[in-house]
Amino acid sequence: MRIIDVHGHWGPWPFHLDVGDVSLNVELMDRYGIDLQIVSAAEAVVYDAVAGNAALAEVLTNQPRLYGYAVVNPNRLERSAEDLRDCLSTGRFLGAKIHTTYPGVSIGDPLMAETFDMLDEIGVPLLLHTWGKDVSLLPKLLADRINLKVIVGHAGGDAWREAARAAVECDRLYLEHCRTVTDAGRIPFARAAGVPIGQFLFGTDSTLIDPCVSLGVIRDAGFTPDELELVLSKNAEALFRDLPSSE
Repeated sequence: MRIIDVHGHWGPWPFHLDVGDVSLNVELMDRYGIDLQIVSAAEAVVYDAVAGNAALAEVLTNQPRLYGYAVVNPNRLERSAEDLRDCLSTGRFLGAKIHTTYPGVSIGDPLMAETFDMLDEIGVPLLLHTWGKDVSLLPKLLADRINLKVIVGHAGGDAWREAARAAVECDRLYLEHCRTVTDAGRIPFARAAGVPIGQFLFGTDSTLIDPCVSLGVIRDAGFTPDELELVLSKNAEALFRDLPSSE
C-alpha cells in the first residue's frame, strides 16, 4: 500500500542536531515503506524562511521522493508571498507551511488573517502548526477563503478534540495526527464526532520523530483496508494534485 507522509522536515534543529542530513529522511522512508514525503526546512521554520526555502530547493533537485513546503513568515508577508511563488515555480514545492510559535503569530492574530488572504489567492494547500484551543478559529477564517485548504498539523496537539470539531464544521480542514504524545483515542474521537474519512492525512514529523510512532497511531485507529488506503495516500493525492501517480 502506498504511503505519503505530508508532514516531514529536512535539516538540523537547534535542539536535535543529529538529524540534519537528507540521507536520514530517505533511510527512515525506506525502513517504513514511505514512498513520498513533503518536507519543510528546519532553518526556514526557526530562523530565516527565505534562506531555508532556498537551501531546501537545492536538496530537492536530487531527491525525487521528497517534495517541499515553502515556509511563510506572516511578519514578512510581502517577501514571503514573492518567495512562495518562486518556490512553486520550480515544480518541487507543493504548498506552504506556517509554524505559529517561532514567528510569534497565533491563529487569531490579524497577521494570520492577512497571510490566509495571500494563500487563498495563490491557491495552494497550507500545513499549519496547531497547538492549543485557537484551532477552533479555523472554520471562521476559511469561511470566505474558498480556495484555501489547511492541513491541521498535529491535529491541534493537546486540543485534538477542538480540532476534530473544527474539521466537522469545515470540509477544507484536514487532520494530521503526528505528535510525540500518542494520546489514546484521538482518531476514534474525530471519527465519532463526524469527521469524514476524506479529511484524514498521514504525517510523521520525521526526522524529529521516528515514523513508527505515527504508523502505530494509524494502525490502532481501526481503519478498514479501504479507509487505510485513503488515509495513507489517496487523500493526499487528491489534495496535492501535482504528486506523481503510483501507476
